[in-house]
Amino acid sequence: MSGSFDGNDGNDGNVGSAGGSGNSLSVTGGWFFADRVDLPFVTISDPVVLADQRINITQYPARAWGAEWLSWVAVTQLAQTNWMSIAITTPIPTGAALSAEIDGLVTAAQDERADTLGEILSQSDEFVSYFMNAMSARPGAYPATALLLQIASLIGTFTAMHHKYLFKRPRPSMLCPALLPPIAVPGHASFPSGHSTQAHLMALCMDEMFTPPTGNPLPQQTVMHNDLLALANRIARNREIAGLHYPSDSVAGAELAGKVHTNLMTQTMNVLYQATVIKARAEWA
Repeated sequence: MSGSFDGNDGNDGNVGSAGGSGNSLSVTGGWFFADRVDLPFVTISDPVVLADQRINITQYPARAWGAEWLSWVAVTQLAQTNWMSIAITTPIPTGAALSAEIDGLVTAAQDERADTLGEILSQSDEFVSYFMNAMSARPGAYPATALLLQIASLIGTFTAMHHKYLFKRPRPSMLCPALLPPIAVPGHASFPSGHSTQAHLMALCMDEMFTPPTGNPLPQQTVMHNDLLALANRIARNREIAGLHYPSDSVAGAELAGKVHTNLMTQTMNVLYQATVIKARAEWA
């Protein structure tokens, strides 16, 4: 995604699914402004010396924060809660069940990969744009909604990485090299799927946005609930077709997303997340 979306920073090995500029709304990556050697802009003095001009700003403006950087604040607030007590109960298959999962991935590679390759490639680095497009929204018109998705993306990555390190499950292509994923295999463990965690958390956050705590849901809620959940499932499934994840990874990611979302809704430390939900909801009311 160019300009306002430059990557699921984190899915560069799930760099995003790492942070920085991934599933990001940053415009800092592509701008470059040259200055003249003989007469730099600061020395222009007609009618006044520009370098002598000052604006009295004492605090960094809230609206000047890039979404990807502000999302890190939401992560620091989550870190103050009991999020590490979240447990994934989805079992990791072994034996015959594991073989069945791999057999299913082989069949998917044979039957589905050619048709899904475009989505596999485009969703490798970011998919905030998919959610925005499904809602016919643009970051400039729906900045709080875009920020909410970015927060979900980064927190999904953050929590998924914690569990990946705990479970240390090998990637499917490590057990069956013939799966030969069409993109680089991310440099971290398989379980749970980071894409599934992120995508399902995004869908849940959007569902919360469309559902005020009191009163009737917004008109978009029913259709968007079904569509965005289907989109999250599709994003997770594409990673299976690519040979990057087992189906049980996707299930575990969806489970983790649900439990993380409960934390975000209920823990008072998550001030930025909860305030962003309210602001995003107002954009659709």
